[in-house]
Amino acid sequence: GFRHYTVADCEFNSSKLNDIEYTESYYYNKLEIIRFSSSVGKFVGYTEVGIKNAERLNNGPEVIARRAQKESYCLSNVGIDVESALTKS
Repeated sequence: GFRHYTVADCEFNSSKLNDIEYTESYYYNKLEIIRFSSSVGKFVGYTEVGIKNAERLNNGPEVIARRAQKESYCLSNVGIDVESALTKS
């Protein structure tokens, strides 16, 4: 069979917004076809299909929604993770 899955990730060095990178990667049969990265600010395609979809997504409302994910999704969760890690001894 075929598999399609998405991985969303927040990488951070501190709980400050500038130190956080949000990425969302789309895979098909274990091959990454397209990725959104907050440091790039747009979708990037890695296959022929991914490149076509990246162009479509970058010209639609999806790119604006993904740019907001860094603050709405990552910032609150990173704060919880940092707090939890700092209170452990």
